[in-house]
Amino acid sequence: MPSVGNALQFPPKRTFNRALCNAVADSTKSKTSPMELVWPSLEHLQSYKSALEKGWSADNLRAEAAQEELEKIARGSDGFLASLVDREALGAAVTLPDGSEVARLPGFRRWIWDGEFCGSIGFRWQRGTAKLPPHCLGHIGYSIVPWKRGRGYATQALRLLLPSAKDEGLEYVELTTDPDNIASQRVIEANGGKLVERFVKPPQYGGVEGLRYRIDLQ
Repeated sequence: MPSVGNALQFPPKRTFNRALCNAVADSTKSKTSPMELVWPSLEHLQSYKSALEKGWSADNLRAEAAQEELEKIARGSDGFLASLVDREALGAAVTLPDGSEVARLPGFRRWIWDGEFCGSIGFRWQRGTAKLPPHCLGHIGYSIVPWKRGRGYATQALRLLLPSAKDEGLEYVELTTDPDNIASQRVIEANGGKLVERFVKPPQYGGVEGLRYRIDLQ
């Protein structure tokens, strides 16, 4: 899983080579198929790795995260893939944006796929409760590769993931985003999310303003 806050922060605008992104998009139009969520696997790993090499990362707050994941893949792809599905929270501590570390929560990532890698959506929780520790800003977060944005994939991915949260016995899930991230607000609202508060993020995330949404699973 990526850093605790980051997977649950909907992605801010990032700087990418627009010509490269457009070229990638044009070259892959004929390869697309209906979007689905897949489990991280060797079958899909090369496409995931290619996205990392282009500068994308599931971690929206730590620029070094893409390179860190490439190094983990180089050390052993099986171990890397296993680390993305950790329902028992057996993995290493999670690094927050300020460099501090916290205990890992149970969680997993699914990959967004339409014939090739499109992005990642993550889910984490605490056993027996829908509440999260203060340093964890929400249950679910996603990141779409730049050349696949604008297709509604984030909205679809969130809709497909919500039954997994319900299966864990949660009555609701919370997601956070930034006040100026209108696209992410629309994704959440399209899945039944209701704004519950404006809040100040913990110091680990810079103490800036955020929006907290809740989706009822009952």
